[in-house]
Amino acid sequence: MKKRTTRKKGRRASRPVAAAPVTAAELRALRDEIDRRMRTPAATAVGKQRTPARRKGAAPMRWNPEPEDVQRSVAQLVLTIVEFLRRLMERQAIRRMEQKTLTRKEVEAVGEALMKLEETVREIGTKFGLTPEDLNLDVGPLGKLM
Repeated sequence: MKKRTTRKKGRRASRPVAAAPVTAAELRALRDEIDRRMRTPAATAVGKQRTPARRKGAAPMRWNPEPEDVQRSVAQLVLTIVEFLRRLMERQAIRRMEQKTLTRKEVEAVGEALMKLEETVREIGTKFGLTPEDLNLDVGPLGKLM
């Protein structure tokens, strides 16, 4: 006879989750973000791009460009997408390095290209008065982009 397992309503069966490699820089950024959130109240907003925070349980703050600040807002959106793709490519490169599917030359080329791309994103962001934290947009129910 087959044994039936009963679950309480509303609870999901736990499934194993694959671990992803994390760099020291990502851990520092995560720690800094946690520290920043612990120090400042949720009601604070960065620049004019965000809608004012409301009480607990209200809609999250989202990207909301002001007409007089469209150029900065477009730069923020474009740089956010570029940074998201850069991090995605970096993780893919790390995975391929661990699987040893890249030659030493390819590893060097990818590493150098990703570093230059990160530097370029930071330079352009500085020209528009954007910090790395400004590139982490809230995408609604999914939470923060990065």
